[in-house]
Amino acid sequence: MGLTSNNTLVPAVLAAVALFAGTVWLWPRLARRGWRSVSGRVGLLLATQLMIFAAVGLAANQAFGFYASWADLFGRETDQGVVVDHTPGTRSSGPLRVTEIGGVPGRSGFRPSSVGQVQKVDIVGPTSHIASPAYVYLPPEYFQERYRTRTFPASVVLTGYPGTARALVDKLHYPRTALQLAKDGRMQPMILVMLRPTVAPPRDTECADVPDGPQTETFFAKDLPEAVTAHYRVGREQGSWGIIGDSTGGYCALKLAMHHPKVYAAGAGLSPYYNAPVDPTTGDLFQGDKKLRDRANLVWCLKHLPAPDTSLLVSSSKVGEKNYKDTLKFIERVKATETTRISSIILESGGHNFNTWRREIPATLEWVSGRLSGR
Repeated sequence: MGLTSNNTLVPAVLAAVALFAGTVWLWPRLARRGWRSVSGRVGLLLATQLMIFAAVGLAANQAFGFYASWADLFGRETDQGVVVDHTPGTRSSGPLRVTEIGGVPGRSGFRPSSVGQVQKVDIVGPTSHIASPAYVYLPPEYFQERYRTRTFPASVVLTGYPGTARALVDKLHYPRTALQLAKDGRMQPMILVMLRPTVAPPRDTECADVPDGPQTETFFAKDLPEAVTAHYRVGREQGSWGIIGDSTGGYCALKLAMHHPKVYAAGAGLSPYYNAPVDPTTGDLFQGDKKLRDRANLVWCLKHLPAPDTSLLVSSSKVGEKNYKDTLKFIERVKATETTRISSIILESGGHNFNTWRREIPATLEWVSGRLSGR
């Protein structure tokens, strides 16, 4: 039974309810003195609390997509795997291979030319030597005859850490939202490439090129756009790519847009932070290299490096987000530059969670779309 499966959650909830009822039923019999009665009471309370904790944890993980599997939860997901193409008629060579084809959640049963398509892919970076699964949303126009020669803008969409790529499709509803916005005329049709920034699990690399370690920044700045552009009809000219992320993915989106403005014309960070942490999940990211450490600090970059020619969007809330004050300072720092453009979404209240980001995603997609070009 998978970690995110209802076949795991439902038995856990039923077991918690049964243990609670059993505790209430048996408590009078155990209300005696003696080590056996005391041990019975302690055992029942402990078992009930552990099962309730497990049920709540499983429900929260299923709702917010923190961990995809038991191996992911216990830090045992280390293999990057072998790419196998199971889909007839798809390209079998190159750095990107399609492994599954599905519809847009909430719009199943319709033709791709009406509602688009979500493809699961494996991407292997020839330069970074990093392999990662991803989901690609293709808008309905991609399949329509009148657009058969058109190239589309694309945006990378990143989760937080550890996150699951599927949550971007099922929980944050990026494809469904993009489809509706385009239908309403609020954004142009755009390809979305959805994945998590944890491309070297279980390590959190903060989208950095780690000395003698994962070359994550190279993967996102070079390998990923090249692989997608080679496989799909994505514009090759500057201004065709944007990048969006939440939490850790938000930091990555801002950093990649700032470090590589010729690749990413727009970067949107939802609830981002502005400097890479160093903790047990990251390990030693910089190996004592001060230049690498400074470069990972976005405020330091704005102070000491030429301002990049790119557009940035940041979000926060006055109540519920820890990054509110840092976000205001970042906005002021960007406004002091001559070439970097800054926009923001500031909510009155909202926590660091999916519900808050779902409120921000429509405006974010519209903003990114307005800064990219397609032909």
